[in-house]
Amino acid sequence: MPINNITEQDSNHDHLETMSTRELLEAINQEDQQVASAVQKVLPEIEQLVDVIAEKMNNGGRLFYIGAGTSGRLGILDASECPPTFGVAPGKVIGIIAGGDQAIRNAVENAEDDTAQAIKDLEKHDITDKDVVIGIAASGRTPYVIGGLQASQNRGIITGGITCNPGSKLNEIAHHSIVPVVGPEFVTGSSRMKAGTAQKMVLNMISTSVMIKLGHIKGNKMIDMQLSNDKLVDRGTRMIMEATRMDYEQSRELLKKYGSVRAVLDHIGLC
Repeated sequence: MPINNITEQDSNHDHLETMSTRELLEAINQEDQQVASAVQKVLPEIEQLVDVIAEKMNNGGRLFYIGAGTSGRLGILDASECPPTFGVAPGKVIGIIAGGDQAIRNAVENAEDDTAQAIKDLEKHDITDKDVVIGIAASGRTPYVIGGLQASQNRGIITGGITCNPGSKLNEIAHHSIVPVVGPEFVTGSSRMKAGTAQKMVLNMISTSVMIKLGHIKGNKMIDMQLSNDKLVDRGTRMIMEATRMDYEQSRELLKKYGSVRAVLDHIGLC
């Protein structure tokens, strides 16, 4: 079988329906242990892409993820977590899925097969060469993603690709290609499993590292996080306590007054 069909190769396990629950869980866990090692091998490629994104975003650019199915949903998940975690505007990291928002919950027939739709979706956000577009596709051959990256490159936009198949079309065309090779899935072809886990790990690394480089973390604390619930208000209060040695009530009052941990630390000259 060609190397670029790894995600479609037959599982290392068979007769799954005859396995006990414990046997299923142990076998899945055994397969999952390969994922972190596969991601470790592509750290140099992730590093290069992170540095490019940070530079672009520091100069007013944005980060876009495009994908279909599980890959698209993972991009949307990562993008949607950036505003509450790092305090960035919702339009700074944007996830786009083939088939539109309805595809987040339900499969949209043939949405991933349209090579022209991704750039139309991106153009709704007025993309420019200040931005970076990352295509996510476990197979590395999703037409929606391939077409989107090619059209972005025609506009002078830097592109990245995250796939689990070396030698795939996505691997070939992306300016910055990240290919953690996780091997066949536990259930043959079910790339929401090991491939999806690898993609999630890479996305975590990219967005977290970029946001740290852009100054949204102090020490190891999320000083720009949105205070959207009691748990986060408590966390923010304790951050201020740690930084200032004030008591809980004083710290909480300052947080309520200034609205964010960063604003409090700025006020007292610690940020």
